[in-house]
Amino acid sequence: MVTPSAKRQAIAHLVTAHPLSVLRACQAVRLARAAWYRPPPDRLLRDGPVIDALTALVAQNSRWGFWKLFDRLHNLGYRWNHKRIHRVYCALRLNRARRTKRRVPRRPRVPLVAPPTLNQTWALDFMRDTLYDGRVFRTLNVLDQGNREGLAIEIGFSLPSRRVIGLLEELVALHGAPATLRMDNGPEFLAVALTTWAELHGITLDFIQPGKPAQNAFIERFNQTYRTEVLDANLFTSLAEVRTITTDWLRRYNTERPPRQPRPGAATHVSAEAHQRPGVHLSGVYVTGELTQCLVVHKQMISSSSRRRQLQARVRRRHHT
Repeated sequence: MVTPSAKRQAIAHLVTAHPLSVLRACQAVRLARAAWYRPPPDRLLRDGPVIDALTALVAQNSRWGFWKLFDRLHNLGYRWNHKRIHRVYCALRLNRARRTKRRVPRRPRVPLVAPPTLNQTWALDFMRDTLYDGRVFRTLNVLDQGNREGLAIEIGFSLPSRRVIGLLEELVALHGAPATLRMDNGPEFLAVALTTWAELHGITLDFIQPGKPAQNAFIERFNQTYRTEVLDANLFTSLAEVRTITTDWLRRYNTERPPRQPRPGAATHVSAEAHQRPGVHLSGVYVTGELTQCLVVHKQMISSSSRRRQLQARVRRRHHT
């Protein structure tokens, strides 16, 4: 189907490029001369109210489709035809998939304090590292801000909210429920399941402001020590090896490591028996000294080198076959 605008372009070409009159050109293209001489309407000016109404609705409800927007416009009192609204809807390219930005709610700044007693505030944070074969694993670190005691380090390839809740259940059964959990705005911590679990146990969730990791400084300092002394100092081949070395390090961190700045009246050592898990054998080789920096550089190359070895193995197998 040829639109009137396309017919006008064809008539203009016949009149300028060929010796045809406007009458003969209109007859050839089958367009009335009145339509040729009448100026085309300005659709942008005519559809201005529809554009403004659709843009305002989409700005507030970015995931709504056409029919939901159409019903909302009718509820607001606009009586435009659905075909007209759909034409403007498509012209604005609203019929394509729209990606919305993840909006983190604004968080009030909560002061970072060291409680004088235990089980007042637990700090949580995630870390990541790579095995020797290139696989990425994550760790969930839990710290008591009262005496900087490392309560637990959960290790796995995937740590969704249900595993976070499972770890917290074990710690609550062992130490009792804390008054507050301090964490960032990660998806595991923003999950509805964790919020519901905290409400059932009467625990307050304190979220730091987005992009402000210094507001959770105690767990960040703990993460730095854990990365320097364990993650960057060892080449891991399996998660079992990571768990074994981490369990041994966490025991020594809580019982043998002297605090940098001891506070008056604060406990500097925590009993190791409270954190020894049954069935865990402490073993593994710990690398120190000048080899640490080499290991850090090597682990950064693991991901690319492992993929390269896999591709070379595939090429050799194809060549032999």
